[in-house]
Amino acid sequence: MKTKLIGILLLAGSSLFARSHFSFSVGVGPGYGYYNPAPVMVYAPPPAPRYYAPPVYVRPGYSWVDGYWYPAGPRWVWRSGYWGRRPHPRAYWVSPRYNGGRWHRGYWR
Repeated sequence: MKTKLIGILLLAGSSLFARSHFSFSVGVGPGYGYYNPAPVMVYAPPPAPRYYAPPVYVRPGYSWVDGYWYPAGPRWVWRSGYWGRRPHPRAYWVSPRYNGGRWHRGYWR
């Protein structure tokens, strides 16, 4: 009988410290189009870019992203150009670049 009473008191007592929690947040800041990722350290510059004419225009809201070399471990890999959907109507693609031993990823601005 005592153990049942102690168990009931423990359960009831622990609910004294329980409470409901509600959370609401609003993001404030530069937003989606202003992501500028950290550079990646590389030891050799990339090969010369490959130039070719972009294919026929796809549809409104898309922009041509030129092909580029990106580091993959100890070597460079070519990423062919493509039509990318802009995150918002005035967005433009900032191409990836190699500068001073660092490779900076491309991003929409």
